[in-house]
Amino acid sequence: MPDFNQQVIEEFRANGGRVGGMFEGAALLLLTTTGARSGQAHTNPAVYMRDGARLLVFASNAGGPKHPAWFHNLSADPYVTVELGTPEGTVERFGATAVVTEGEERDRLYAEQADRDPGFAAYQAATDRTIPVVALHRVDLGDPARHRAIADHLIKVHAELRAELAALREGLGSAAEEATDAAGSAEDASGPAGSTDAAEDASDPAGSTDATGAVVRDTPTLGRRLARHCLTFCGALHAHHHNEDSAFDLLEREFPELSDSLDRMREEHKVVARTVEELEALLASGAAPATLRTEVDRLATRLEEHFTYEEAQLVPALTRSRAVPGVS
Repeated sequence: MPDFNQQVIEEFRANGGRVGGMFEGAALLLLTTTGARSGQAHTNPAVYMRDGARLLVFASNAGGPKHPAWFHNLSADPYVTVELGTPEGTVERFGATAVVTEGEERDRLYAEQADRDPGFAAYQAATDRTIPVVALHRVDLGDPARHRAIADHLIKVHAELRAELAALREGLGSAAEEATDAAGSAEDASGPAGSTDAAEDASDPAGSTDATGAVVRDTPTLGRRLARHCLTFCGALHAHHHNEDSAFDLLEREFPELSDSLDRMREEHKVVARTVEELEALLASGAAPATLRTEVDRLATRLEEHFTYEEAQLVPALTRSRAVPGVS
């Protein structure tokens, strides 16, 4: 199913929201949520129905016994990104807030969709769970109260990411000390540091050999914990930047004077993403904590510069009072 979904997503984006196959002619959108556990962005195609200014999606999971993963994600974080085909043959992307409908409203809306597409009646008949109906409300960035909420959220998320990064760097320091201590113990047990065996033990204190006698580098217990922590941080950072990218187009329309600054922020997101990819590759390779610490320090420097620039550009624009035409 993930491969099938990815094919649909790529076709959707390449063809202005139009796809063939089983979804040909269907009202389809792409819904990106933030993973409730991983913090990573996940995109899924979903059939939708318009209801006034809002869009409705249905957590049918083809009549399966459990809600789809995207429903659990938006239940934990209702801010989502929507991609929608336009009459001009392009794909519009915008932020939205997801609200789960309840009671009579849910029943009425689901019945309307089942009348439009009998497949949805079959989905509900196939499962004991009540299939949720989720309303997607486009984020209105023209509201000053919304501006301030965005600024507050930006500062809050940056503070959380800074704290996570500080904890990660502290853990790297502990891991490096652990590796140094283990290397010293190996040297004491194996003889002079200049010998080949001692050098191998010092560089790979947790190493072992396989059936061919080749050295296998095992990640120490602390290293495994560190890897999980680092990957969690990287996932949260990726999701944050994905959400920002989806909001930048709207911010640019509301604050055209920020156009150049927003372009710089988009480029910085790409640079940070490449740095994160390099860090993840090092983690996958079982790199030593000292090596990881160098890469994390590089990421920390770039992130702090990026966060500081974003806050300096966006927060004043979002929180300042704007003159009302005709009022002196």
